[in-house]
Amino acid sequence: MIEAVVFDLDGVLLQSEEVWDAVREHYVRERGGRYDERVQRAMMGMSAPEWSRYLHDDAGVPDEPETINREVVRLMLEAYARELPLLPGAVEAVRGIAAEFPLALASSSNRTIFEEVLELAGIADCFAATVSSEEVERGKPAPDVYLEAARRLGVAPENCAAVEDSHAGIRSAHDAGMRVIAIPNASYPPDEEALALADVTFASLDELTVGAVKGA
Repeated sequence: MIEAVVFDLDGVLLQSEEVWDAVREHYVRERGGRYDERVQRAMMGMSAPEWSRYLHDDAGVPDEPETINREVVRLMLEAYARELPLLPGAVEAVRGIAAEFPLALASSSNRTIFEEVLELAGIADCFAATVSSEEVERGKPAPDVYLEAARRLGVAPENCAAVEDSHAGIRSAHDAGMRVIAIPNASYPPDEEALALADVTFASLDELTVGAVKGA
């Protein structure tokens, strides 16, 4: 029986992958590194320590990972302050599900970023627990961030539903033992192998109802 719901952020509530992509590409190229489709896809789901190390070690950015992380976070916050790319129905979906279930957020974004996003969107009060993958040992597709979200909620992972959009996120939630609701990101869709792991797939947040979460 589902007792709680865990949301991803990027690609589920925010059309933000394009923002991350643009910000990191600009920073990497400005610093003389390499940025292409392989680099972009490799970073999807990585925690901040993982992607900043990846940009240093594999993409040729000369700055230390801590500097890379700090500068990208600064640029992301500036971008969100100018315009918050909420997906249609995001606020309504969160508030509707929060009326029935305790919620957690399991995000690959830095805590500094997602806390600002939740405040700007006016939904910070809906979440009983929040976890950044920078706070666990491994980022997605490892299950660590979802397992930690369940622990902070005080609910067994198998009694949680996860709302995800990406190949890494779907695998992460599935391997944590959660019921996986996939809402594929149109710009960066999950691969078919990952999508097959989802318990149900929806086209948009409009389909995310309390009944759908319960599997009714």
